[in-house]
Amino acid sequence: MTGNLLEPASVDDLRAHFSGRVVTPSDGDYEDVRSIFNAMIVARPQLIARCADADDVKAALAFARSNRLDIAVRSGGHSVAGACLVDGGLVIDTRPMNDVTVDSERATVTVGGGTSWGEFDRATQPYGLATTGGRVSTTGVAGLTLGGGSGWIERKYGLACDNLLSVDLVTADGREVTANERENPDLFWALHGAGGNFGVATSLTFRLHRLPEFSIALLLWPADQGRSIAGIYRDLMHNAPEEAGGGLLYLTGPPEEFVPPHLVGQLSCGVLVTYCGAEPALREFAAPLLAAAPHGQVITDIPYADLQCMLDDPPGFRNYWTDEHLRELPDEALERFCERAYDMVVPSASQYALLPWGGAVTHGRDWPGFNRATPWAVHPLGLWEDPADDDRVIAWARNVRADMRPWSSGDVYLNFIGDEGADRVVAGYGEDNYRELARIKADFDPENVFNRWHNVHPAAR
Repeated sequence: MTGNLLEPASVDDLRAHFSGRVVTPSDGDYEDVRSIFNAMIVARPQLIARCADADDVKAALAFARSNRLDIAVRSGGHSVAGACLVDGGLVIDTRPMNDVTVDSERATVTVGGGTSWGEFDRATQPYGLATTGGRVSTTGVAGLTLGGGSGWIERKYGLACDNLLSVDLVTADGREVTANERENPDLFWALHGAGGNFGVATSLTFRLHRLPEFSIALLLWPADQGRSIAGIYRDLMHNAPEEAGGGLLYLTGPPEEFVPPHLVGQLSCGVLVTYCGAEPALREFAAPLLAAAPHGQVITDIPYADLQCMLDDPPGFRNYWTDEHLRELPDEALERFCERAYDMVVPSASQYALLPWGGAVTHGRDWPGFNRATPWAVHPLGLWEDPADDDRVIAWARNVRADMRPWSSGDVYLNFIGDEGADRVVAGYGEDNYRELARIKADFDPENVFNRWHNVHPAAR
């Protein structure tokens, strides 16, 4: 396909058969509708089809294909690679499809394909129900889940995709299909990690879990204490209960009430401990960290939905992320991890995370998008403002990966990275899984219409 220049009459014809709204560069709000999380992505689509329902998705898809336009699909817009935009093409924007229906008796929830995790969590919170979602509220439910779905409570309840019960999808040829354990089970398997390759998710149904009590500890130290804190944290999480989650991260000390003045604007080491239980149990678990005398702290019971919007990444920054999974975390790896923090741009919104997996993550099925045996992930997230810092931030993130390579498991969680080449895509899915995904891709998208997100190429027939 190409970015063929559209005639106004053809756009008017689409609008006449469209329940939602079709936005073009001549509309006053085009830039607001077009803008995404990563300000480095400047792609300018000819059309943004803001779909109201599955019929709109089919109409937009048919229009794009008949006019030979490249297609991108947008749910939340958090793709660091900018997979939700396409230059000169058409964006199928599902964000208006954000209805949330909770069945508290069955402990399930059904959401539209454009729902954000903030909308999801706010709807389930009044029932004392939750499931694993993104670590920030503005992430799209569909994109995160169909890419695997790592989140704060995964060690207790598994990945987001582990809790996925059914998906309604519009495929490349305009068919509406349902995928679950009974209907299209091969496609359902593929949607657990490689979902952006097979169609447009218009509805997703999830299993929910009772979460009547939830608590957090957010702790902060000067960066020069980071190595000792990292050692305490590693040992604490080694045999941690499944109720415990969170991560260690380096960051610029924010101007928040709990942050002492000497850490504001300075490189700091923080630990977030999440706990599926009440504050006293959290305090007992986190006692070794509390004994290390954090310079700043927040320890409290909190609704899970409030945590989900408490640490939102700010939009509008330049972004570069990557990821390295570790099969072990010896002292030398910790030392290299901590030393590399000093290459971060400070002050900035960048974060440098060490995330523990294990717990319920290890118990689930062998989906194509996640290596469940991996105990640790190192995840540098560069977020900065000045284009002059581009090379510095990208070099920092890549050097982190190089530092960790001696202990790497070789796989990667694809939701954590941008476009790092075909080899990393195969590493994310696994070679055997990739071959099976390519076979399924040939069944549902033989012309590779959906190719913007960590693309699986259809197998030759």
